[in-house]
Amino acid sequence: MILEAKEEVHKMKDEMNKENQERRNELQKLENRLVHREENLDRKAENLEKKEEQLKQKENELVEEEKELQNLKEEQQEKLEKIAGMNQEEAQTYLLNKMEEELEHEYSRRIKEKEAELRETADKKAREIVSLAIQRCAADHVAETTVSVVSLPNDEMKGRIIGREGRNIRTIESLTGIDLIIDDTPEAVVISGFDPMRREVARIALEKLIEDGRIHPARIEEMVEKAKTELDEHIREIGEEATFDTGVHGLDKEIVKYLGRLKFRTSFGQNVLQHSLEVSYLAGIMASELGADVNLAKRAGLLHDLGKAIDHEVEGPHIDIGVDLAKKHGESEKVLHAIEAHHGDVEFQSVEAVLVAAGDAISAARPGARKETLESYIKRLEELEDLGQSFKGVNNAYAIQAGREIRVIVESDKVNDTQASKLSRDISKKIEDNMDYPGQIKVVVIRETRNVEYAK
Repeated sequence: MILEAKEEVHKMKDEMNKENQERRNELQKLENRLVHREENLDRKAENLEKKEEQLKQKENELVEEEKELQNLKEEQQEKLEKIAGMNQEEAQTYLLNKMEEELEHEYSRRIKEKEAELRETADKKAREIVSLAIQRCAADHVAETTVSVVSLPNDEMKGRIIGREGRNIRTIESLTGIDLIIDDTPEAVVISGFDPMRREVARIALEKLIEDGRIHPARIEEMVEKAKTELDEHIREIGEEATFDTGVHGLDKEIVKYLGRLKFRTSFGQNVLQHSLEVSYLAGIMASELGADVNLAKRAGLLHDLGKAIDHEVEGPHIDIGVDLAKKHGESEKVLHAIEAHHGDVEFQSVEAVLVAAGDAISAARPGARKETLESYIKRLEELEDLGQSFKGVNNAYAIQAGREIRVIVESDKVNDTQASKLSRDISKKIEDNMDYPGQIKVVVIRETRNVEYAK
């Protein structure tokens, strides 16, 4: 047993020695690998150091070369400045001015060429269409006043209208919101008021009272109510007549009533319903000449000032009010756009919208169509002339043809032909941006050279 145990211990010892030897071998291999890697890292570090030194050397060389180039540049710049007789800033300013002049000249030349090209093809056709539309449409414009006159059968009726201690006339004025003027005018009573509809209600009621003969507060109240009902029916008939005359069908009943109310609305003394009818005719005529949608143009032309029917009741511009009314009562997007764009507040998206705006301008610009006070008229002419004289090189400016045209005389030595073309365009743009005016204003720039000598 002792021998076996010794043999067993000996075997175990041999196995341990073998295992230790194997581990030593593995450790030796690992150590060799690490040594090899360390050698490689050392070599790489040396190479990196060499490359770093080379880069530094190159960097120093580049810095030196850059200094040399800068010195050469400064020397060349000094030589150029001596040769040119100006420094760098002056040269830059000179070049910029030169380029600006060349660009301005090219810009003016191209504008002139483009305008000439467009005029050749567009002016003749436009004149034909507009003149044809104006010739075929001749609507009457009556400047309405703020008073109406009611005839009386006799002067005794004046006392009955006034009533005991003035109770009848006070009742009429309080119910209708207008003023009755009873003076020495024989057999006539004047109804005064700024609201044409209230004035019409008072006129109808007063005529009914005169015809009936019974004039007292209760009867006056009854007749005023009847007059309002009668006026509502009359307004509806006027609206239907307007749609029939223009051939515009399928309008909502409320829109027809609003059209009828335009009969009692004026703008610059021009009856708005007559103006709307004329715009509808003009837009339809021009649309037929251009091959556009005639029905759409006439419909939009008739409704373009719809907002003026209630603009005294609703806050906001008449365009916004008109768009809201038309949208509320089922009008198409094209009609809404034409109403919205007829004063040029938004960009045109259809030919019909342009035609409605053109018809509106033609109708408003017709001589005698609208009233203007002398003061505002003179002020507009002075403003137009001052605007024309505000440009450089302008010698004088004159507004002619009732402010429809401005003639600008320029100094020939300061403004050449191409600059004159650009000047006319700049003046027209400034007029569009800064002035309100009906129709259009023609801008004419005149440049002439005169040589004068005297024979002695």
